[in-house]
Amino acid sequence: MTSPTSLLKRLVLGRPFRSDRLQHTLLPKRIALPVFASDALSSVAYAPDEILLTLSVAGGAALAFSPWIALCVSVVMITVVASYRQNVHAYPSGGGDYEVTTVNLGSRFGLAVGSALMVDYVLTVAVSTSSGIANLGSAIPFVEQHRVIIAVICVLLLTAANLRGLKESGTAFAIPTYAFMVAIIGMILVGLFRIFVLGQSVKADSAGLTLKPEHSLTGFAFFFLLLRGFSSGSAALTGVEAISNGVPAFRKPKSKNAATTLLLLGVIAITMLVGIVLLARLTGVQYVDNPATQLVDAPDGYVQKTVTAQLASAVFAHFTPGFYFVAAVTAIILLLAANTAFNGFPVLGSILAQDRYLPRQLHTRGDRLAYSNGILFLAVFACVLILAFQANPTRLIQLYIVGVFVSFTLSQTGMLRHWNRLLRTERDPSARHRMMRSRAINGFGACLTGVVLIIVLVTKFLAGAWIAIAAMAVIYALMLGIRRHYDKVAAELAPPDERAVLPARNHAVVLVSQLHLPTLRAVQYARATRPDTLTAVTVNVDDTDTRRLQAEWDERDLPVPLTVIDSPFREITRPIIAYVQNMRRTSPRDVVTVFIPEYVVGKWWEHLLHNQSALRIKARLLFEPGVMVTSVPWQLASSENRDDARRVRRGVARRPGGDGDDPGSADDLVLRR
Repeated sequence: MTSPTSLLKRLVLGRPFRSDRLQHTLLPKRIALPVFASDALSSVAYAPDEILLTLSVAGGAALAFSPWIALCVSVVMITVVASYRQNVHAYPSGGGDYEVTTVNLGSRFGLAVGSALMVDYVLTVAVSTSSGIANLGSAIPFVEQHRVIIAVICVLLLTAANLRGLKESGTAFAIPTYAFMVAIIGMILVGLFRIFVLGQSVKADSAGLTLKPEHSLTGFAFFFLLLRGFSSGSAALTGVEAISNGVPAFRKPKSKNAATTLLLLGVIAITMLVGIVLLARLTGVQYVDNPATQLVDAPDGYVQKTVTAQLASAVFAHFTPGFYFVAAVTAIILLLAANTAFNGFPVLGSILAQDRYLPRQLHTRGDRLAYSNGILFLAVFACVLILAFQANPTRLIQLYIVGVFVSFTLSQTGMLRHWNRLLRTERDPSARHRMMRSRAINGFGACLTGVVLIIVLVTKFLAGAWIAIAAMAVIYALMLGIRRHYDKVAAELAPPDERAVLPARNHAVVLVSQLHLPTLRAVQYARATRPDTLTAVTVNVDDTDTRRLQAEWDERDLPVPLTVIDSPFREITRPIIAYVQNMRRTSPRDVVTVFIPEYVVGKWWEHLLHNQSALRIKARLLFEPGVMVTSVPWQLASSENRDDARRVRRGVARRPGGDGDDPGSADDLVLRR
């Protein structure tokens, strides 16, 4: 009978995959695009909101600069996409920014990139989920009222989907991602067609409202506002690096397919971003931080919809299904955009764990060949952020994009050194020409992303970016500490050059509480190891029980002496530790092997009733140098009801001589059972 825990695990994850099935989980381009690019594509649903939200502080006139900001963001995206196409060809192993920076700039810079990307991946899940709930809440008030708990539930569902495996989750997410592309591009085309071809008046619901500026900004203050709007719109670039980190998940030729997917991502994302911002200006969309104070003539009970929802309502004013389709797929893609982080973070965590900067558990794959521990780690911290910031995308996005531009800048700087190193040895003219072209692309990318990073730090530091920077510093220090620990352990465990010296003698000690079958098995097993000395030891906590044990021991005439240790205060663990320490003290080159009989039980509650003293003694003995601890198990009847026990028993029965026809002597039975 399958245990409830195993049954639940199989329902959530499905059947485990063999390791040789890893090749079958690799992704074709049509699935890789929604898996790795959903974050960057979906960010066009909230990046325009943040641009308009920032500019609205200076009043309606400032909104005229939104298309220019969108064009500047598009130039940065074109540069980043072109730069990362060089990365995936030069470093196809999946290390992405971390590998590029570590190889070319050193481990400390690589570790800075790793910490930045880890923070950014966690924020990707929190921001995407919170933004999706905000869009869904524009149409469904219940969602807005319970947005925190619904956001956490969505993260848990994404976690379960990704634990089932990369290809399964990618197939499930492909349809809504492509539906989102069709919905947004279709909305832009229909809106522009109605305005420029049919000459119709397409106005948003908020177009007639008067926007009151919160501050009168001129000169440098207004320029600073534009820079802040640009930094907010740069959120559209998040997720671009995920493809370079996920190259191993592509089908062959991996680098070529990854580069093609990057190009598709850039073209689609730029088209949607510029189209939404342009259409927002043409339809007069107003989007502010506080509608009650900034929109002076807003009607009572006015609820501000997101930019995408306002555009869909205006463009499809006479076609209600079109509005609901855009609203639905936008909310879904924002929720699923977190899937990019669920695919990028575990791979990065596995690489960092392999380099001993993170716990080794993050390097291993789970039942479905996904990095299960990394997925769970990401989900927990994303839920913490959602709860801490109440699933508010505007508050969370202030922490965003700092990490991704840190990795952009350092990665492109590393690529410059990569090409310079290759050009020193390359003599073929055509190869040198390709390298110099790639170096120029990465050089321009390093300069541009470095400038954007400075802008982001200056404009967003006090608004919340300092939290992300502090988190990066903590993770950086933590990973250094983990690496120092692993290095220290490796140095301690390294075998010496000289030949190992055998222990002088082996003293065996069998712990005895009662004279029963587990004790007899432990005694016989200890004798079979042929130690130099063998002693059975019991602790006297009750005179009557101790005398009874001694009488039974003598009656059975066991060939092992029984030593009784007095315990005036009825302790068990401390007298045994003192006895073993005294044996070691007399001859430091000797070893002491302690045999502990233990029950094997089948019910969870039986663990509370058995083996507690054995666990305490074993825990203390493990810290004693020169002491070996051997557990001698005895299977109780309840353990035979477990599936694994039955499988073992059936395996034994099939072996020759394992049918149990000849039970043999009692002592033989003790040893065999």
